[in-house]
Amino acid sequence: MKVAIVLNTSWNIYNFRLNFVKSLIAQGHEVHTVAPHDDFTEKLVEVGCIHHDVRMDSRGANPIKDSALVVELFLIYRRMRPDVVLHYTIKPNIYGTLAAAMLRIPVVNNVCGLGTIFLKDNWVSKIAISLYKLAFRYPKKVFFQNPDDLALFVDKKIISAKITDLLPGSGIDLTHFTASDFKRNKEFTFLLISRLITDKGILEFIDAVKKLKASGLKARFQILGSKDPKHQRGIPLNVIEDWVTSSTIEYLGTTKDVRKFIEQADCIVLPSYREGTPRTLLEASSIAKPIVATDVPGCHNVVDHNFNGLLCKHRDADDLANKMFQMANFDDATLKTLGENGRRKMVEKFDEKIVIGKYLTALADLRPDIQL
Repeated sequence: MKVAIVLNTSWNIYNFRLNFVKSLIAQGHEVHTVAPHDDFTEKLVEVGCIHHDVRMDSRGANPIKDSALVVELFLIYRRMRPDVVLHYTIKPNIYGTLAAAMLRIPVVNNVCGLGTIFLKDNWVSKIAISLYKLAFRYPKKVFFQNPDDLALFVDKKIISAKITDLLPGSGIDLTHFTASDFKRNKEFTFLLISRLITDKGILEFIDAVKKLKASGLKARFQILGSKDPKHQRGIPLNVIEDWVTSSTIEYLGTTKDVRKFIEQADCIVLPSYREGTPRTLLEASSIAKPIVATDVPGCHNVVDHNFNGLLCKHRDADDLANKMFQMANFDDATLKTLGENGRRKMVEKFDEKIVIGKYLTALADLRPDIQL
């Protein structure tokens, strides 16, 4: 079976779907990856994928400009002639589905998250909803990563509930992200892992840090993630520099392996405005770290309040500061229990084997004549 996997970065495929890719290849299927060329493209080829470069701006949200993507993907699909196309993220879900529909190629989509366009009620979001309604007439199945997003699409009549299913995010490789032994830093350490854009709650985090420092809390506050000043909601570089030079936060840059940074922290923080299923929280819970996150779709799918972390109000620096203060003042036994609960939840509900199994079932349903 010839399977095409389409995403907005090769990095995303390699880091979040690699074991699924390996599972398909091990069963003798031909895997084609379609994504912009980056440092991870060659790694996909080394694994055994046949790669096709595509131009795709993951930051932009201009439907007129992005419509050219339909033509580009149409030409790639026509040349490739896959048996099925698996789309992930907004632009492949919309424009890739339309391209595949013109060629009558079956598709399975994955709504990884609704992105920034659903956070505001403006002309861009209205166009996006219209495009989703058009494109989602054609998939054989659409996976959602949390029940809130699924309910929203069904309620807005963007999709028929008959073709939907839920996944536990992208799943987590529990053999790669293993529980660390409990230890508490002498100076309690909070770590936020995210791209530096406002929708991730970065500004609320900074405000909360300032409040906590003013209150006298002795703690370290770290941010790990890429700067993205070209993004419409990216944090300007001079603002980030001010945070560092004023010792408000420690900026750790970027990394290809987040595990050691998570292991060295006491608590992972994500004050995002909305998520699909945030990968960083899956990784944190798998490593048995407690979490402070916003009570929004995606985050509250991973964090149960007072079970494996604390939930705070979104866009509320005061409540975020209160929850972080509470976390820093928990005793060791409470912190250890929160971490252990998180790891147990990952094992029971978020193992990537669940995700791989559901995809293999979906592909088998499309082609019952082929053994998967």
